[in-house]
Amino acid sequence: MQIHHWNYLIQMNCTNNNFYERLKGKKMVKVLVVDDDKEIVELLSIYLKNENYDPVVACDGREALTKFRMDPSITCIILDIMMPEMSGLDLIKEVRKDSEVPILVVSARTKDLDKIQGLLTGADDYVTKPFNPLEVMARIRSLIRRSEKNIVSDMPDLIEVGPLVINKDSHVVKTLTGVKINLTVLEFGILYLLASHPGRVFSANEIFERVWKQESIVSTKTVMVHVSHLRDKIQEATAGSEVVQTVWGVGYKIEI
Repeated sequence: MQIHHWNYLIQMNCTNNNFYERLKGKKMVKVLVVDDDKEIVELLSIYLKNENYDPVVACDGREALTKFRMDPSITCIILDIMMPEMSGLDLIKEVRKDSEVPILVVSARTKDLDKIQGLLTGADDYVTKPFNPLEVMARIRSLIRRSEKNIVSDMPDLIEVGPLVINKDSHVVKTLTGVKINLTVLEFGILYLLASHPGRVFSANEIFERVWKQESIVSTKTVMVHVSHLRDKIQEATAGSEVVQTVWGVGYKIEI
């Protein structure tokens, strides 16, 4: 989809007869939309409202950070990378200092290295421009749904694996010496999935479908990047422990 089609998409979406009816009487979840392109902000805002979300908009990273810190009810962030005042990557770093709110990057940077950098910085998902707004909405729903409930059901509440203690209910991971490891929602989901099935090897596609809660429609590099980031955090907190193991050509596992 090209940018010059966006006005048409906005008009088509607003003609939905149920557009305003769907908003009545429902508590709306706030989503922060950050982009210096006003057309993109308007397009995403229209689609978010139609999905019963309440968009909070900002045109640069600094404005977005201020709004995020002033409004603790913001549940998810959609942001661009290339913005004035403060870049999207710098915004992610600031947000991740004290929040695990789901973050979706929507960027014109399409190279694999750009995607990997965004994910390693702390983003949960990455979509390239030009994008299909319906896909963005699907990814937002998935991120918010996963952040609001336990990722894996019917599993033990507390797991000890190697040097780690994993608490399902609080989503807290600590070392046996009491050092807390700050993980994103997705990183926790991957760790808990593997730790709940010791010795079992999960492919990247299986991990994506069970943790992201959708069919694997993206490159396995997305899972690889999150696993890499998870490993780095565990190794830093445990003086180099290799908790998550790679089975080359197959997937990932944890041995107890």
